[in-house]
Amino acid sequence: MSTAPHVPYRLEFSVEVPGTPEQVWQAVATAAGMSAWFLPTQLEEREGGSLHFSMGPDMGSDGHVTRWEPPHRLVYEEDWAALMGVDQDALSPLTSEFVVEARSGGTCVVRVTSSGFGTGADWEQEWWDGMGPAWRPSFDVLRLYLADFAGQEATQMEVSATHPGDAVTLWSTLRDALGLHAEGATVDARGVTGTVVQLGERHALVRLTAPVPGMLTAAVYAEDDGKAAASVRAFLFSPDAADVVRREEPGWRDWLQGLSVPV
Repeated sequence: MSTAPHVPYRLEFSVEVPGTPEQVWQAVATAAGMSAWFLPTQLEEREGGSLHFSMGPDMGSDGHVTRWEPPHRLVYEEDWAALMGVDQDALSPLTSEFVVEARSGGTCVVRVTSSGFGTGADWEQEWWDGMGPAWRPSFDVLRLYLADFAGQEATQMEVSATHPGDAVTLWSTLRDALGLHAEGATVDARGVTGTVVQLGERHALVRLTAPVPGMLTAAVYAEDDGKAAASVRAFLFSPDAADVVRREEPGWRDWLQGLSVPV
C-alpha cells in the first residue's frame, strides 16, 4: 500500500464582516491583525514571507506566504507533517487561502479555503472533520473585532485546563460558572463584565467592558482517554492590558483548573 500523500482534503466556508477591504485585509493578512482575533502570529507581509502561529508553550505551526495580493487575496502553506509529528512524506503542506470581496453597505465577504493531501488514514479524516467546527468560531471573533476594534492591536491572555469526564458536562460547568446563559445576557464573573455576543454548542464569545475593553472566548473540546479541555482566551484593547494580564492570568489559570466538574 502506498503511503504517498494523494488523498485530498478540503474545507471551505465564508463569513460576512463589517469594514472596507483594506480594514478586513489588515485583520486577516497582517501579524498584528491576526493576533488581535486569532492566534499570536508572526508574519512577513510579502510573498515568500515566513509565518508562525503560536499555539501555546513550545507548540506552534510554521509556514510561508505563497500569494500576497493586498487587499484581496492571501495564500499560505503550513508544514502539516511537522505540526502533526509524522513523516514528511506522509502529508502535503496545509494550504489556506483568504479571499476578501467587497459588498454594498460597508461589509466584505471573507472566503476561506484550507486544503491538503494525506494517505487516507482514519486520523486524517477525523482531524479534518474537527477542523471546521474548531475554526469557524474564530470568525465570529473576527466579526466582533472589525465591528468594535478594527485596526487596534490586542494583548492576549489564554488559560486552559484538562478535566476528567465528557465535554458536555465540562461545558455546562464552565458556562454556568461564567454566566453564559444566553446571547445578549450580561456577564459579571471573576472581575470581568460584558455581554454574550455568540453562544454555540460548546463555545461562547463575550464583548468585554471591564476591566478593560475587549473580547473573551470560552470553549470546551473533547480529548482522548475520557477527558475534556476547557479554554478561556481574552483579547484586550487598552494601554493597561499587559498589566491586567500579568495580574489576572495566574488567578484565571488556578480557577479553571479548580473547576468542580461532576463525574
